[in-house]
Amino acid sequence: MKVAFINPYCLDERLIDYDIKVPPIGVYYLAAALIEAGCKCKIFNWFNMKGRFGQMERELKAFTPDCICISILHANRWGGIDISRLSKRILPDVPIIFGGPGATFLRQHLLKNFSEVDFIIYGEGEKSLIELINYLNDKNEKDLSSIKGIAYRKNGTPVLNDNMPFVENLDELPDPAKYFSFQHIISSRGCPWNCKFCGSPRIWNRRVRFHSPEYFVNQMERLHRKGINFFFVSDDTFTLKRERVIRICKMILERGLDISWVAISRVNIVDDEILYWMRRAGCIQISYGVESGAPEIRKILNKNITNDEIKRAFKKTREYGLMPRAYFIYGNPGESRETINQTIRLIKEIKPLGAIFYILDIFPGTELYDNFLKRTKSDDDIWLKKIEDIMYFETDPSLDEKKVLSFGKKLRKEFYKNLPKFAVNLKLKDDPTLSKCHADFLSRLAMTFAFGDYANQKDIPNKSQTAQILFERALTYQPIERAYLGLGMLFQRKNNHKDAIKILKEGLCHFPNSSQLNSCLAVSLMNQGRVEEALNIFMRFLDVGKNAELAIACAKALKMDDIVHKLTRKLR
Repeated sequence: MKVAFINPYCLDERLIDYDIKVPPIGVYYLAAALIEAGCKCKIFNWFNMKGRFGQMERELKAFTPDCICISILHANRWGGIDISRLSKRILPDVPIIFGGPGATFLRQHLLKNFSEVDFIIYGEGEKSLIELINYLNDKNEKDLSSIKGIAYRKNGTPVLNDNMPFVENLDELPDPAKYFSFQHIISSRGCPWNCKFCGSPRIWNRRVRFHSPEYFVNQMERLHRKGINFFFVSDDTFTLKRERVIRICKMILERGLDISWVAISRVNIVDDEILYWMRRAGCIQISYGVESGAPEIRKILNKNITNDEIKRAFKKTREYGLMPRAYFIYGNPGESRETINQTIRLIKEIKPLGAIFYILDIFPGTELYDNFLKRTKSDDDIWLKKIEDIMYFETDPSLDEKKVLSFGKKLRKEFYKNLPKFAVNLKLKDDPTLSKCHADFLSRLAMTFAFGDYANQKDIPNKSQTAQILFERALTYQPIERAYLGLGMLFQRKNNHKDAIKILKEGLCHFPNSSQLNSCLAVSLMNQGRVEEALNIFMRFLDVGKNAELAIACAKALKMDDIVHKLTRKLR
């Protein structure tokens, strides 16, 4: 049986699409489970396909699936419905299955209002989907009513079967890295906390189950062998089991995996040893949900952490050369200028090196949503409107859009204004075993200010100066290619090719075969009129960037027509 898995597009366009442009990790696990059950599976990542119906139609017809599974978060709900309608038009007999949290929490609503959706898998899907696919493929004699974890229609009426029990031993699940390549990985399922804005408590019943360290690191190693060296560890709270985290980190080091990764944690469950081993094993960033600097707001959101715990976690995370990133929510119940100022004061104390600011949204499956339905006497049919979400301020007379947007603008402006000070005043652990890590950390951070995400942020002052300080400090710990390259490029930007040549040559004493350092040096030599030296370097690294074109320019200046002719033919 051929099964298509689809990650649909969202209703609204994104300025930044990092949160929606990859299929959820659960899709890979489902596809792997079906492959080992004998199916042929293909994942269609259609996060950017809005309006491109012709292309979607051609791709579906080319694959000719026997079943289509669509992953619904919530913002992509209408994209999933659009694709279902397209699929029913071109492949009318192919059943369509919705899954994911958006489908789980709106299963009755979707079946009642959208005839193009045939089945819904809710909760954890591997066992339910295999049984449903077998039923559809006539491989067993089960009645639909006996398949747990599914919803469907009977005589036009939605039927919700009992829940499917969780998979108790996650290592029993096939490793999707055997069949697919992906960067977003997960070592556990669930979260023990009960934040009012989050759907996780009801998806996982506040239970957490874990892959063994061996399973998880084997998966990383398989993906690394496929050329992937950067990972997003997507556990709700990666550091829940201390000894397990340390074991994972030591296994990464024992296997010599040259990887970098980021993770999510909680401020009250990190300590020195966890942070040390995470950093040694390649972790470069930890994200923490802070939500607000106002304790009364956190209490309303049921985010049970204290300011002291927040300060401690951010201080220690910085010390170990890990980038501490904070999630903040604004536009909360009881939000005011004073609570926003409390958040700003906390930001200045904890000195995050990254921050994401969200307006509070109300999503199905959360306690906030239940309260909203009670307050407004609404029901799930509000989602028949073509909307992605409901923002809390839209339901609270004490808040309005203009006020909430001004809160967000103020928070971002204050964070960005202070960010260079946070960076240049970093205090790192004095530990020789972390010297390489500190050099890597500081040079990465410098690159972000000079040429990365922060470089284009107009509210950040002194970006180049901050980057130079960080690059130079990185080199006090250990020679690192990235720092030499960054300094060379900064000097070139200032048209200071003399200092660029000096620092790049120093870098080449340590990394003589670096194509980037050599190419950067050649550019400065060329600008200094040392064209023959530049040409010799470009000729050694013709396949890097625009080196072949620059080599032609040098050869023309030197009237070396044979080289010009040879390189021109190469570029054709």
